[in-house]
Amino acid sequence: MSEPTIFERIVDGEIPADIVHETDRVIAFLDANPLSPGHTLVVPKEPHERLRDTPPGLSAEIFEAVRTLTPAIEDAVEADATTVGINDGPAAGQEVPHLHVHIVPRFEGDGGGPIHAVMDGAAVDGTVDSGTIAAAIAEELE
Repeated sequence: MSEPTIFERIVDGEIPADIVHETDRVIAFLDANPLSPGHTLVVPKEPHERLRDTPPGLSAEIFEAVRTLTPAIEDAVEADATTVGINDGPAAGQEVPHLHVHIVPRFEGDGGGPIHAVMDGAAVDGTVDSGTIAAAIAEELE
């Protein structure tokens, strides 16, 4: 069995955290390395590595927590806006193999960019056919 992730250790109370919200299946706490004041992580208590591994009911609870927390965090830190994101898998920058949603308060002039800035200059090859991709996605959902 693998070592528990840092998030499992927070859930188990082994590592302290500034918990801002908790239910039977979801916990939210301030990021130990915040990108801005109020940067919060929303985490399922069960250790699911990726969104695709998370049961539908639990993912709904996670996103309900995100929806509830976002305005509370914005108001608490007087943010102008919020960026919400998931690094879903190592290739996307996921560093802890336990699903977590970042709620990052944003401030006018904070120097951060839009979500497209994550790819910083990367572009889709002009030969990619979006219709073919859309059809492949639809087929996966059948």
